[in-house]
Amino acid sequence: MTVLVITGTGTEVGKTVVTAAVAATALAAGRSVAVLKPAQTGVRPDERGDADEVARLAGAVTTLELGRYPDPLAPATAARRAGLSAVSPQSAAEAAAKLATEHDLVLVEGAGGLLVRLDHEDGTLADVARLLDAPVLVVASAGLGTLNTTELTARELRLRELEFAGVVIGSWPDSPDLAMRCNLADLPAVSGAPLLGAVPAGAGSLAPADFRAGAPSWLDHRLGGRWNAGVFTAAHTPA
Repeated sequence: MTVLVITGTGTEVGKTVVTAAVAATALAAGRSVAVLKPAQTGVRPDERGDADEVARLAGAVTTLELGRYPDPLAPATAARRAGLSAVSPQSAAEAAAKLATEHDLVLVEGAGGLLVRLDHEDGTLADVARLLDAPVLVVASAGLGTLNTTELTARELRLRELEFAGVVIGSWPDSPDLAMRCNLADLPAVSGAPLLGAVPAGAGSLAPADFRAGAPSWLDHRLGGRWNAGVFTAAHTPA
């Protein structure tokens, strides 16, 4: 897998931290990694963006933003309000393809969910994945409501005939409630895709060295790690 597109079931589900974990795990295996953020919203020019945060946590990755807009809105809306050019799926795919010629792994982190509009022609991250013929990793929340949003995202991926790599839980708490524990078995069932990891809540606040040391234990072997869905699910199965 040279290019991996990372989306979420919505905002604030842990996409950036999962992206950093995938990057850190690949770096630990000796792979070169680039992180592309096609559109960064809600950040001023002098502030750190999501790609910068991935680099802080994961280490020596190449980072690239194609567009940055100050309002915390969908990219197309934020670009319009700022009077700036929006990022098209074509330009994002071209940038990722170029990075892929120079790196072992390119991670393309979206903004919000799969169908959030990138530009004024209704282009989305799904279109970027289609142009790249790249698999899509979905980051989901742990708790109540996640089954619906994850299944909707999965259905859209299949409708568009995109490769669905699997699901990673973006923030797994120390004391999961009943819904969270049940969701470990239900998420693969409703999505039709494997559960490929669970990142501990608060992982993004760890010191970078601790984050890098822990990352492989949060991800399945298909993402380069050593996390095991069967063992993890069994340990949390409610009585």
